[in-house]
Amino acid sequence: MPLLSPDAIRSRFSAAMSAMYRDEVPAYGALLELVAEVNANLLARDPALRARLAASDDLDRISEERHGAIRLGTAAELRTMRRLFAVMGMFPVGYYDLSEAGVPVHSTAFRPVGEAALRKNPFRVFTSLLRLDLIRDAGLREEAAALLAARDIFTPGCRALIEKAEAEGGLTADEAERFVAEALETFRWQPQANVGLDMYRRLHDAHRLIADVVSFKGPHINHLTPRTLEIDAVQAGMAARGIAPKAVVEGPPARKVAILLRQTSFKALEERVDFPEGDGWRPGSHTARFGEIEQRGVALTPKGRALYDRLLAEARAKCRPAADGSNAAEYMAALDEVFAAFPDDEDSLRREGLAYFAWALAEKAALAEKGAEAGEAPAALDAETLLAQGLIRFDPVVYEDFLPVSAAGIFQSNLGDDAAQDFAASPSQQRFEADLGAAVLDEFAHYAAIVETSRSACLAALGRAVA
Repeated sequence: MPLLSPDAIRSRFSAAMSAMYRDEVPAYGALLELVAEVNANLLARDPALRARLAASDDLDRISEERHGAIRLGTAAELRTMRRLFAVMGMFPVGYYDLSEAGVPVHSTAFRPVGEAALRKNPFRVFTSLLRLDLIRDAGLREEAAALLAARDIFTPGCRALIEKAEAEGGLTADEAERFVAEALETFRWQPQANVGLDMYRRLHDAHRLIADVVSFKGPHINHLTPRTLEIDAVQAGMAARGIAPKAVVEGPPARKVAILLRQTSFKALEERVDFPEGDGWRPGSHTARFGEIEQRGVALTPKGRALYDRLLAEARAKCRPAADGSNAAEYMAALDEVFAAFPDDEDSLRREGLAYFAWALAEKAALAEKGAEAGEAPAALDAETLLAQGLIRFDPVVYEDFLPVSAAGIFQSNLGDDAAQDFAASPSQQRFEADLGAAVLDEFAHYAAIVETSRSACLAALGRAVA
């Protein structure tokens, strides 16, 4: 039987994950409806945006776009998770150290790479590995490590299908269906803890996120995030529907040209959990899962990212946002003031080398007319000349990755200021990659490759090579 493509398996898994999470967290369904409404309203008001998204083949992907997040406890879990995601054509991109923001994890994002795969389905999972070495209490650190070593977060069926896909180069449609069902069990909510309430409280006192990772049988998906085209409208719409949003939208301020990633969320749910006690169970609760929404802008080059990071640091030095939102207005004012130094039009972003823009041929009918008039290929093939002649256009390359400060801000707004403890910043990409069993991919290299591929295709279509 023919093998199903990794893109198709990823699409099936993304849809199944969304349906499962909607059943588990009904407010997620309300977010999907709100985001769909906001996106539809904006596209109706802005036909030029709709036409641009359609021309760059980005229109259909908006409604399918999701990212999820999980937290793992051991190197073995991370290594097997890498193999699981590889079955779906998802690879580790980027390294994120969240210890610098008071969260004891480091992370990568598993996602498709390459323009074609991203257009098929851009599902991503931000995947964090707990840093047990940051737990100061040596005894608690050892107990947590023993608890994590004793669990297996993957079903035997899932492991067998991963091995089959690796051995045979993929899965058939029937095997893919079983794989999705088995893999979902890893991400499902577990209402029964695998530690007693006293141990849970000790872990919780060390850090709430440590309790979330160690106390359960598996890494329940802690949020799924739909993509909006207008996050400030979603922020207002959440409040209008009785869903309390976090006070500050994480990331850059609102701009004419969206850059990188802006995120908001509703507060984490307090959910019932039963803790083992003697021969029975003791009722309690746990707070971890929440609803998140994102707006993605253009990807920044290393030069643009350096400017972004510097300006963000300046804004946070003026006013550090409180997790409870009490100084939200002051923080947003500082952000707006500082980011006035970041160019806010596409020409400047492109000409100054701050952001990535893909080349595309102008509308074919216009090209044909110009070719007929000229009787030959264009005399010059530099970008600015071709743009001025109307032969090419530039489309922003969508940022597909994440921002560690923003991720930490989402965590802290849901977990409280006391969760942002004083962990020493200790990035260790080499250690993370050793635990992962592979190197993480360089996000900048992939964006640059998208641009170069589009440039070469345009120049070839125009009938000339670069001098």
